[in-house]
Amino acid sequence: MNEETIQNMVRMGELRPRSPDKEKIKSLLESIGINVKVTKAIPLTEDSATVVFREMYESVRQLGDAKWWLLGYEPKYHETSIDILKEMDIRERFRLNFLVRFKKIRHDANYRGFRVLAYQAQEILDFWERCGKEILQILIKEAG
Repeated sequence: MNEETIQNMVRMGELRPRSPDKEKIKSLLESIGINVKVTKAIPLTEDSATVVFREMYESVRQLGDAKWWLLGYEPKYHETSIDILKEMDIRERFRLNFLVRFKKIRHDANYRGFRVLAYQAQEILDFWERCGKEILQILIKEAG
């Protein structure tokens, strides 16, 4: 994301400038890793799918928060957190296009009472394996 776009996001209230706190960022990244490990240990069934999906989505969204924090900003909305992830240069970058759909599924589950299906939860688990782990490792390296 270029500086002009970022400054426009600040003016629009989507981002708030903040001083990067490396220890807080490292703590968030560690927490994401733990959350993913615990969530992946939950047997995936139709009954557990919504919980698994929500927790994995939250971990992915927090990766976006960590990226923004490293850049010296705090995102105010999920869209902003997700948007920065779409800029990441990872091996299977095309899969970052799935993030918009994942956000919609999570929104429907949280605010419309829709149940997440097991295959949808499996999709976000697969996304984590193919993209999330790589993004986490990149951010850990950037955090020093």
